[in-house]
Amino acid sequence: MDRPTLADLYGADAFVGRHVGPRPEDVEAMLAAVDAASLEDLIAQAVPKGIRLDDPLALPGPRDEADVLAELRAIAGRNEVFTSLIGMGYHATHTPTVIQRNVLENPAWYTAYTPYQPEISQGRLEALLNFQTVVADLTGVELANASMLDEGTAAAEAMTLCRRVGKSASSTFFVDADCHPQTIDVVETRAEPLGIKVLVGDPEHDLDAADCFAVLLQYPGSSGAVRDLRPVVERAHAAGGLVVAAADLLALTLLVPPGEQGVDVVVGTTQRLGVPMAFGGPHAGYLATREAFKRSLPGRLVGLSVDAAGRPALRLALQTREQHIRREKATSNICTAQVLLAVIASMYAVYHGPEGLTRIARRVHRLTAILAEGLRRGGVEVATEHFFDTITVRVPGRADEVAAAARQRRLNLRRIDVDSLGIAIDETTTPEVVADVWAAFAAAAAPAAAPAAASTAGSAAVPTAADVAALDAEVEDALPPGLARTSAFLEHPVFHEHRSET
Repeated sequence: MDRPTLADLYGADAFVGRHVGPRPEDVEAMLAAVDAASLEDLIAQAVPKGIRLDDPLALPGPRDEADVLAELRAIAGRNEVFTSLIGMGYHATHTPTVIQRNVLENPAWYTAYTPYQPEISQGRLEALLNFQTVVADLTGVELANASMLDEGTAAAEAMTLCRRVGKSASSTFFVDADCHPQTIDVVETRAEPLGIKVLVGDPEHDLDAADCFAVLLQYPGSSGAVRDLRPVVERAHAAGGLVVAAADLLALTLLVPPGEQGVDVVVGTTQRLGVPMAFGGPHAGYLATREAFKRSLPGRLVGLSVDAAGRPALRLALQTREQHIRREKATSNICTAQVLLAVIASMYAVYHGPEGLTRIARRVHRLTAILAEGLRRGGVEVATEHFFDTITVRVPGRADEVAAAARQRRLNLRRIDVDSLGIAIDETTTPEVVADVWAAFAAAAAPAAAPAAASTAGSAAVPTAADVAALDAEVEDALPPGLARTSAFLEHPVFHEHRSET
């Protein structure tokens, strides 16, 4: 018997041997069918010599999976992990471990594709139907699709939807300047080749409703401000225009939903519903609209039908995708890639139910109110009067200094300009993090010659973690009067019957 070398023994568990591919006899049959003597001969026939690389690539030797994972972990271990309080649509979140184990890390879920065979996809379709229910209930409109790529592209899709269904002859789309910057960028990029003019400004002062086919508002705003949408909605509708709102789903457990304020289309992201930030993506976006616009709804829509035996069955409905109708008539978009993330968000809602989601939202808002009050007592100007989870603070000329002090405490704040910073609280924020933010502002205010002191105006009274409990008893909610949600949501039994993990 031949004695294998040590290299042979190390290479015995190579990935290629685990791959489900053609057998050697299958390769020979396929080569014979195309009249090629070998795979190398096939490549030589298929790739023109002028662009074919003959020299081998300068790559290191092959590595097995365990070695590669160990090296990747070592590389990742060199990262410094900071707490992000930047906001702008991205928030840290707790992914329930049962969802992480059974969905996020489960190949039966994470390899999901568009369910073209509903007879073998009922579980996935039910999860996506739950996703649609979550979005429709929280936004207060009748119909939601089964995910979008992200909030920015959802806003761009909403713009084109309004152009298709709207009655206005205008080609101008008005965008609230308090929308997230990345959303504004995507909308402007999408609008240019379509001949749509995008006007960015303050809807209270800059909006000429008669000269816009639709308006995009952020709810709450990127600055954190929560404003009543109804005045703008009434102006736009009176002029024959439509209104789109980019809304935070967690905030909508406490705030009057956009649909109840007359908004026609609601878009956003479901990232903070249990989906890790993952360096900025992927995260499932959403788009919800009125029943009257259902035939212009982009993406997928899961509907209830009956099977051949007359039993309830789920399937894709109203498929206006390019594989089903003429391409120029299609309203398709990139959404298949987000199935896993949409499923995670729907499972998160099932796991917590309406009571759990509301409790998380109330905790986030309370911590934000405590943070704001502590900063005020330290002499810091909080520019945001009414907010949910994000505040904008003014520190004239010192924004960079405060941000640097925060980074020393492993905190990332949003630098708006030289005078202003944004701070966003999320589900994972603790009282200790709030105290670290206070400390960063105090450190930045202290004289350079005596950093331990707090003698300058605006720093002496900055509280510590020990003051959080006292402030909790004193601070009032900062939601606007008249915008507290009263309508129920997630009333279907699926959001109430599945609490146990056993």
